[in-house]
Amino acid sequence: QVQLVESGGGLVQPGGSLRLSCAASGFIFSGYAMGWFRQTPGKQRQLVAHIGKGGSTDYADSVKGRFTISRDNIKRTVLLQMSSLKPEDTAVYYCNALSSDYEARWDYWGQGTQVTVSS
Repeated sequence: QVQLVESGGGLVQPGGSLRLSCAASGFIFSGYAMGWFRQTPGKQRQLVAHIGKGGSTDYADSVKGRFTISRDNIKRTVLLQMSSLKPEDTAVYYCNALSSDYEARWDYWGQGTQVTVSS
């Protein structure tokens, strides 16, 4: 049974930093690329960062240079270090494994973690 548990969100001022964590279980973690998605009310989830099985990374243009994704295959976790946060980064953040076309691999989603960037 796939489980994805996101944590680390909160309220932060513009320019601040947060580190999100995702704990995964129920599948062979090291066998999948992983991604962080975010969603705002009324919009579809958007993939903002992903990391391949071998550790290669890529980012949406909106977060490039400010977010860093990493993974620990022993701990079965994927992290998202966010810095220089902007109000437009406000969203609920989710993680999921990725299929070959960078879509979410699992239909199951965790509860997400709310990030609010506001002064």
